Amino acid sequence: MNFDQLVHQPTRLQIFAHLYVHGETEFTGLVDALDVTEGNLSSHLQTMEDADAVAVEKTFVDRRPRTTYRLTDEGRAAFEGHVETLEALIEGLED
Repeated sequence: MNFDQLVHQPTRLQIFAHLYVHGETEFTGLVDALDVTEGNLSSHLQTMEDADAVAVEKTFVDRRPRTTYRLTDEGRAAFEGHVETLEALIEGLED
């Protein structure tokens, strides 16, 4: 079985799962939820953005910058495909 390396990497897998379940999430919310450093998270989000897996929206709220992320259709499909691969692996173990 081949895993999608974009999704399979542990930190990115957490990001994919969080965004899949919670939808649009602010950067600071991701830092808190995933217990990762800002630099580490930023690096992984950039990789995901470069692969068109996440969409980024930068706005200002009360003159303060706010960056939010959500999975794109491609990102949702990649995550769902990864889950299907894991399920197939588990089913293969049961045979």
